[in-house]
Amino acid sequence: MPNQNVQANTMGVALLAPNENLFWGGGAGLQRTDGVEHAQAVNDFVQTELPARVAVNMSNIVFTGVSGGSLLMSGFFIPAQMQNYANSAVELNCGALAPQVAFQNAATVMPQTKIHYQSTQQELTSLQGSIPQAVVAYEQAAADAGLSAAQINALQTVDNTPVGGHCEFDGQDFVSGVQTMLTSYASVMQGGNGVVQGIGAPSNGVVTTGVVGNENLQFSAGGRKREAEAENMVNMRWARQAEVVETGDVQLVSCDRTSC
Repeated sequence: MPNQNVQANTMGVALLAPNENLFWGGGAGLQRTDGVEHAQAVNDFVQTELPARVAVNMSNIVFTGVSGGSLLMSGFFIPAQMQNYANSAVELNCGALAPQVAFQNAATVMPQTKIHYQSTQQELTSLQGSIPQAVVAYEQAAADAGLSAAQINALQTVDNTPVGGHCEFDGQDFVSGVQTMLTSYASVMQGGNGVVQGIGAPSNGVVTTGVVGNENLQFSAGGRKREAEAENMVNMRWARQAEVVETGDVQLVSCDRTSC
């Protein structure tokens, strides 16, 4: 899996969606009809199953979503479950929704949660609309919590510089693109310099641009993938040497590894 390496004393944990189609949030497109239940399932896994399997520092849990996993995280998990994770972080790769449910304890969550949105120039058409909407919504939630523009920019960042399609952050491929972002996770989300090694041109590598004043992301009109192609992203093949793992929309969790 793309987050299998250890970074900043964190180990990667990959969760597959709890349905036959491996589709986080259920439903289709931006309508994730099982989002509430799936967000609860992720929380339950982290809170109960994870500590039973590894020795984990529960005060240092950070998250990533990929495609539909990002829709689940932004639309449902952050507003409903992030209150359970102090001083956490969420990287939203190739997908984001404004909160779809009531935001629990937003005044506490927003000042202590880092969020990064990563997209590409030829993002799926529907996501070209929903990602900026999410940026505006979470920026407003932070402002409502009393954060200044400078404080918001330190916590919430966004980038869609690479020329590429859905999740093709390296400008080449879905799988290698996701791997590119996850390999530099600590740099982006855990106090690094914000540089993603191998990210596609014309990016200079630094992706941590503050959201304030950069909400209106500009996408390329050419080369957009048809919306129907989004369904082809549900079942991808992650290959490493001779091992092939079938996955769908991916939800990634990182936890501080203390003795495992």
